[in-house]
Amino acid sequence: MTDFDLYPNFSAHEFASPDEPGSGYRMHAEFMARLQSVRSRCDFPFEINSGYRTAYWNQVVGGAPNSAHLRGRAADIACTNSGRRFEIIDGALALGFRRIGIARTFIHLDDDPALPKRVLWLY
Repeated sequence: MTDFDLYPNFSAHEFASPDEPGSGYRMHAEFMARLQSVRSRCDFPFEINSGYRTAYWNQVVGGAPNSAHLRGRAADIACTNSGRRFEIIDGALALGFRRIGIARTFIHLDDDPALPKRVLWLY
């Protein structure tokens, strides 16, 4: 049994850095448990645009130098529907996420303890 067996709505593959197959297993267990809780609460599928990133891939996509993605503590969830965007953010706040980024096409959630808390930003 792997840690991902605990998350019925996700597979390690969808969290892997494109330049390192299998790296989705580097996602932090506490983060994944919280993300699974948000997904269960929303009761609709999440499409993951980005999970774990290697330093190289983070640079390719223009990620922050100290991105939570580098430590497997972040995910970008595809979302263009305002109702679903609200549900994801409402669930994330209710379940303890305190770092949220909102873009036109995705929502970033992370729980990196090394980064500032209670922040919401726009892309």
